[in-house]
Amino acid sequence: MSLTVLSRKEKERAIRRLLIQAPPGEFVNAFDDLCLLIRDEKLMHYQGECAGHQHCQKYYVPLCIDGNPVLLSHHNVVGDFRFFDCHSKLSFKFDLLQNQLKDIKTHGIIRNETEYLRNVVLCALKLYVNDHYPTGNCNVLRKTVKKKEFLIACIEDHSYVTGNFWNGLWKSKWIFQVHPFLTQVTGRIFVQAHFFKNVNLHIEISKDLKESLEIVNQAQLALSFARLVEEQENKFQASVLEELQELSNEALRKILRRDLPVTRTLIDWQRILSDLNLVMYPKLGYVIYSRSVLCNWII
Repeated sequence: MSLTVLSRKEKERAIRRLLIQAPPGEFVNAFDDLCLLIRDEKLMHYQGECAGHQHCQKYYVPLCIDGNPVLLSHHNVVGDFRFFDCHSKLSFKFDLLQNQLKDIKTHGIIRNETEYLRNVVLCALKLYVNDHYPTGNCNVLRKTVKKKEFLIACIEDHSYVTGNFWNGLWKSKWIFQVHPFLTQVTGRIFVQAHFFKNVNLHIEISKDLKESLEIVNQAQLALSFARLVEEQENKFQASVLEELQELSNEALRKILRRDLPVTRTLIDWQRILSDLNLVMYPKLGYVIYSRSVLCNWII
C-alpha cells in the first residue's frame, strides 16, 4: 500500500489547524513539536505567525506596554496581523513564538465623549478585576458600527502551571451600545482547563448573558456596569463549582471518552513493554504476544 503524500496547501491547512487547536498557554509547545515532524523552517515560521495571530485573538493574550496591560483580541485588530492599543496610541505586530512586539507605529485615537466614557468604564472595571483576580487583566475598547458607538470590555486571567501538568484560563467579554437612558449589555464568560498528568482531559465551560442597564450619567454607568459584571461572574463561578462538586464517579465515567481501568490504578506501560515476550517473524510480517503475560496484567 502506497503512502499518500500531502500537497503543500494540504500540509499548510493541517499545520494551521493543529496549531489553532493548541490550548491556551501551550501554543509554543505545540509549535515546537510540529517543527520536529515537519522539518520545514520557512513553512512553519509563516504558519506559526498566522496561527499565533489567531491564538492571541481567541484567548486574549495579555501584554504590558509602558507599564499598562493590553489584551489582544479581534476587537483591536487593524489588519495585516496588527493590533492597536488605545492607551499608548500604538499599533504593532506581536510575535507569539518570540514573545515580542514588532513593527511598532503610532495609531491615532479620536478624542470625543465616547472616548472619555471608555476611560471611565475602564477605571471602574480595573477596580473590580484587581479586587477579584489574582493576576487579572482587563481592557475596554470602542467600536463604531453603522454610526453606532459600542464599548467592549474584555477580562482575562490565567494560570499556566506546566510543571504541575495543568493550564487554566478565565475570560469574559461584555458589549453595550453607548445610548441614552437605557442600554443592553451582552456578555459571554468562558473557562477552559487542560489536565495532562496521566490523562488528557479538556474542560470548556461558557455562558452567554443579556442584561439591561439604566443610564443617568457616565460615572453611574461605569459603576453599574462593573457591579453587573461582578454579580454575573460571581454567579457563574458559584454554579461551576457546584456542578463540579456534584459530579460523581459514575457521571465522570459517562463523560470521559474511555472508562478508567477497573483497578483504578495507573498502568505502567514501560513495565508492560519490558514483560511482553515478542517473537518476530520477519518473513511472515507479524508479531506474536505472550498470552501468559497479558493474562497476568488483565487479572
